[in-house]
Amino acid sequence: MLDYFLIAFIILSGIALIIVEIIFVPGTTVVGVLGLLIGLYGVYRSYELYGSETGHWVLAGSMVLGLVVTIFSFKSGAWNKFSNKSVMKTPVNEGLTSGLEIGKEGFSISSLKPIGKAEFDNKTYEVTSLGNFVEENKTVRIIKVERNKIFVEPIN
Repeated sequence: MLDYFLIAFIILSGIALIIVEIIFVPGTTVVGVLGLLIGLYGVYRSYELYGSETGHWVLAGSMVLGLVVTIFSFKSGAWNKFSNKSVMKTPVNEGLTSGLEIGKEGFSISSLKPIGKAEFDNKTYEVTSLGNFVEENKTVRIIKVERNKIFVEPIN
């Protein structure tokens, strides 16, 4: 009887990790693959312990349960409270770069990885470093301004 609960727990854990992959960490696939492997291990254990007939039922039930949970979680709107609903209404730095010139110095408000925020003449701008990581509160210099994009480099 304990084996039934253990197999169910393993399969449910696998399904939960797949749902976490879909909703919270899309694009990484590590969590989803781990969930798939854990779920498959649970199904494998049911085949190993109880034979092929029970294994087939567990496999079918796991697939149906995973599909139902995934569809229900999206249709019910259960994940809406986790989604970002804010909308940018204006382009970044639109019309703000006219007073900036190459060589102007300021400081980074956030870390630049390579994009972040910097302040020049008491105004905040979104800036880009040339691939360098720049820590917060470091002095930076404008090296290029293209349309609405501001490129900076750290000053040592």
